[in-house]
Amino acid sequence: MIISKEQIINYFKSGIKDEKNFRIGVEHEKFLFDGNNNTRIDYSKIKKMFSALNEFGWNPIKENENIIGLNKEGKNITLEPGNQVELSGEKLNNIHEVCSESHDYLFELKQVTNKLNINIVSTGFDPISKLDEVPNNPKQRYKIMTKEMPLGGESSLDMMYRTCGTQLNIDYSSEEDFLKKFKVVNSIVPISIALFANSSIVEKKKSNYLSYRSKVWQNTSRGGLPKLFFENLNFEKYADFIINFPILFLLDKKNYISGNKYTFKDFMNGKIDELENRLPTEGDLSIHLGTIFTENRLKKYIELRSMDTCGWDCLCSGPAFFIGMLYGNLEEVYSLISTWDKDKIINAYLDAPQKGFNTQLMGRDLLYWASTLLEISRKGLDNRDILNKSGKNETLFLKHLQKVIDDRTTNADHMISKFSKSENLKDLYDK
Repeated sequence: MIISKEQIINYFKSGIKDEKNFRIGVEHEKFLFDGNNNTRIDYSKIKKMFSALNEFGWNPIKENENIIGLNKEGKNITLEPGNQVELSGEKLNNIHEVCSESHDYLFELKQVTNKLNINIVSTGFDPISKLDEVPNNPKQRYKIMTKEMPLGGESSLDMMYRTCGTQLNIDYSSEEDFLKKFKVVNSIVPISIALFANSSIVEKKKSNYLSYRSKVWQNTSRGGLPKLFFENLNFEKYADFIINFPILFLLDKKNYISGNKYTFKDFMNGKIDELENRLPTEGDLSIHLGTIFTENRLKKYIELRSMDTCGWDCLCSGPAFFIGMLYGNLEEVYSLISTWDKDKIINAYLDAPQKGFNTQLMGRDLLYWASTLLEISRKGLDNRDILNKSGKNETLFLKHLQKVIDDRTTNADHMISKFSKSENLKDLYDK
């Protein structure tokens, strides 16, 4: 049972790994549309798609009698609120493996979606559907979230039903290593938003944002970029943060119930009547940590969550960009951001979804900082010097980002250009 702050601190400490055992986990989501009418696919089509993926060795995950995902060899395909699908990848050693994993998954997904006349869209925000047009599914927790989340953030339902992101999970070797990495990843969120912007079309029109997804997440319950995250945030301070954070939902045997009247501290003090005042388990703690929707968060590893979903051209480059800095060149990037003013970072964070590279941070625009960070990352990947079968190291995955910076043109800009010329919805589908 979790009854003290020290137990939560020890939970975070249990994630500490030797540097040689650092792993990389990537999660990325996709929108799925019915090829007959350009509408998001419903749950009945999801079930057909999941059944077809069984041929590739994927096994069903069920909640009660409903299939809500698939797993295979350390990987999961999970079902999101609006029937987006997310690959939660295996914990891998390097970007070559990460990219290979994504390639294999997308190959399998394409075989099945082509057969079922489903179109894939790899953008950060649904470019076609209105909120009331998006279907749902029987996954239990989403019913509570749909009811509770709008109470704390006006864009919460858009976040649930109309966004897709790419997430990177990384390890830490000590509390100090966590502290540095967490400060870095929070400080560079505005740059990440600008560099990976890919959600400029909303409801078949230009949204006037480059990353509308990021704008939505800034106005989502339980989300954002707390000022606390720019301090020297150790495990104890993070434990205090989550202990006093409201609970979203609770698992009562096999059923989810609302927890919005309580904080995790109430749970630890045995004050939840609906659970007969039982104390939280490590599983309850894990659920709570996973329902804090900040731009980055801590579990037994660090989750980076500020990238829009993108297509194959940039799917490998995001993880490579961050791994080069955080695993290959941490001291240089930490030294760079350690003098930045947190209020200026937050201002840039608020501006970046709309202004992109034109956003100002510490007297420079985000294009300058993106270019600077890319070089730091490149050095870090060179330091790692992990080679593929062709003898090339992980820097090869930075080519897409180098082109974005050289051309000053993001995926969001390409989307606007392509869509504006013809306003053809087919231009938004993955080829």
